[in-house]
Amino acid sequence: MARAFAEPFGGGPWAELAGLWHDLGKYRAGFQDYIRRSEGPDAHIEGRAVVGRDKTHSTAGAIHALETFKRTHGENGAKAARVLAYLIASHHAGLYDWESATGAHSDLCDRLFAASGAFAAAAQREYAEALATANGDILQVPQGFDPITALRALPGLVENPIGFALSVRMLFSCLVDADFLDTEQFLQPERFAARSAVPTIAELCAAFSAFSADRDEQLAADGLAGTRVNRIRAHVLEQCRSKAALPPGFFSLEVPTGGGKTFSSLAFALAHASTHGKRRVVYAIPYTSIIEQTADEFRRVFTSLGEAAVIEHHSQAESNPRDESAASRLACENWDAPLVVTTNVQLFESLFAARTSRCRKLHNLTDSVIVLDEAQQLPPQLLQPVMDTLNLLVSHYGATVVLCTATQPVLESTDYFDRSRNLRGVPQPTPIVDHADELFEDLQRVNVRLPHDWSERKPLTALANDLMEHDCVLAIVDRKRDARELHALLPAGTIHLSGSMCGAHRSDLIREVKRRLQKRNENGDPRPLRVVSTQLVEAGVDLDFPVVYRALAGLDSIAQAAGRCNREGRLERGNMVVFLPPKEPHSGFLRKAADATRSVLHNHQGHPLSPALFRRYFQSFYSNCALDEHGIVDLLRANPRDLAVNFRTAATKFRFMDEDTAPVIVRYQGVNDTEDKVTTLLGTLARDGTSRWLSRALQRYTVTLRRGTTERLAAQGAIAPADGMPGAYVQQSDLLYDGQLGLDESDVPFDPQRTAI
Repeated sequence: MARAFAEPFGGGPWAELAGLWHDLGKYRAGFQDYIRRSEGPDAHIEGRAVVGRDKTHSTAGAIHALETFKRTHGENGAKAARVLAYLIASHHAGLYDWESATGAHSDLCDRLFAASGAFAAAAQREYAEALATANGDILQVPQGFDPITALRALPGLVENPIGFALSVRMLFSCLVDADFLDTEQFLQPERFAARSAVPTIAELCAAFSAFSADRDEQLAADGLAGTRVNRIRAHVLEQCRSKAALPPGFFSLEVPTGGGKTFSSLAFALAHASTHGKRRVVYAIPYTSIIEQTADEFRRVFTSLGEAAVIEHHSQAESNPRDESAASRLACENWDAPLVVTTNVQLFESLFAARTSRCRKLHNLTDSVIVLDEAQQLPPQLLQPVMDTLNLLVSHYGATVVLCTATQPVLESTDYFDRSRNLRGVPQPTPIVDHADELFEDLQRVNVRLPHDWSERKPLTALANDLMEHDCVLAIVDRKRDARELHALLPAGTIHLSGSMCGAHRSDLIREVKRRLQKRNENGDPRPLRVVSTQLVEAGVDLDFPVVYRALAGLDSIAQAAGRCNREGRLERGNMVVFLPPKEPHSGFLRKAADATRSVLHNHQGHPLSPALFRRYFQSFYSNCALDEHGIVDLLRANPRDLAVNFRTAATKFRFMDEDTAPVIVRYQGVNDTEDKVTTLLGTLARDGTSRWLSRALQRYTVTLRRGTTERLAAQGAIAPADGMPGAYVQQSDLLYDGQLGLDESDVPFDPQRTAI
């Protein structure tokens, strides 16, 4: 199974050996006796059950690989065998660093090669006992395998500084996914069999075409097909379909907001996958807070194919290996479906991860179409390792990457005098839509009013007074605290949207906002409609307000906010107001983005969202950022002498968000829900343990918090660890979650008489 997973990128022989030898330590008589005396499926998980010398089993195969290839191919063979040492010794606890920077015994070199010490002695004893009882055929090297030749053949080994590290991580993915699936086939054969019940790319293409035809008929029936906006959307869609036949590689889909970018990019991805034999489409979105809307839109397209047509994956729970169970390991996603909707965080943190649960899915990126929606949202402090990885995925793993945005970032290589500011970027992407500048002119439908004084901040009270002059208005701020305080200053009935709400809550409110906007357009709802939101509405949420206020931010964010104003072109011009918020942005990068906006707009006489400005904006922004702030590339650069790579340290440092986070499952019940879905799901979790479908269902009811916050709330009794889902928490106090504002991160008094049961 591991070999089959690795064959598409030429790693089959390595993966096969890893699959053969990874559990060599289980042949020991002591382990066989231990596992027969143990109860439950968790017994084989190192670190999960009672520790003892007989239960460890992940180093014997690693030592066997090193000893075997040293004997047959000398020191160079032993060095090549370190590929297998990484894979086998790490298959429970996650990829190790080769050498520890702290001198602690957590590194792989010490574990395998130390001349003395408890770790080395235990490893050698495990190997000797395994050799004494192992089947001779298992120990043999497949005929014709040459480790030195196989090492040189690994993808990207020479031309890319992190090529070796990604090759090892991809092989690791093949091994652990095969290991988990083999276990699932034994423990849960019905769930294993259900994995094959997913639609094909061809079926997705057919369903998409049928939905598109029905939509066109409905627009014609409503007399809307000929409007300027819908004519442009049809033009964009047609170009996406026609360009899908072009050879795989890097593409850019640069379409102004409101131009039908999401729907058209999916059309390109499916047609390209069908034409070139790609296995799946992975659609990555910048914010966890908006993934639900995009996934819901896609499910609407593929209703005829059932729930299995779209995997929605954004859970960030990652448990300590010692907390894992067989159920939690099998429940982690492996993206074995033709359409995956995920987040940038999940996609890229997995590509740099060490944990088995996150690495498991990576081999399924081979021969895929990866759509990066709002590509300009890639974090600048990680841009260099991300670009190196995208180059590898396209050049060696058969991927096509679509940079999908209304504000195309500068991601090609740069050559500044100060080389520390240079970016080793991607090749010039192939434009999918021709004449993007003309498209912007055609879709220009918003007047943008900039601050008169770029240093004068606007108090929230003054902003609230401005908003109350409009009976239909959207205000966007960057800070959740600002959204709460502004909401409190506005009249009752004002709607609040932020990441403090779970996905189900946000989806319900966005549907309500869309319904009321439609009624207002039909002159059927006279009530004022004022919405205060964080930036979660700036991508993937099709709202259409006549007036939008936006706190000063990066020029790309301002353009995204403008896309929520007069989106359907019902007015000659909508009005957008940019204001300076009461406080500086909380992030240094947000401040740098705002400063870059000031720089490019200063004394600018033309339209502030002209496409020509964005290249200047991104050059200014990126040139003031460290594009590999944490030294990820150097951590993953293989030392030619010993192939030393710091996998675990790099995984710890590669974080889209600075703070470590954890999901909290909240007790949200929608106004139209006839049953308490969360209580039902949690009951199933407590009774049966976690599973993939249950994890997906509970995602809709989670709010992500900093771990420091979850620890404080847990100490107050407001939340408790989720039974059966390591790393997650469950709401306990019903004071914690507000029906208007979502989860309250401040100190929550715990009243045992008001516990959510």
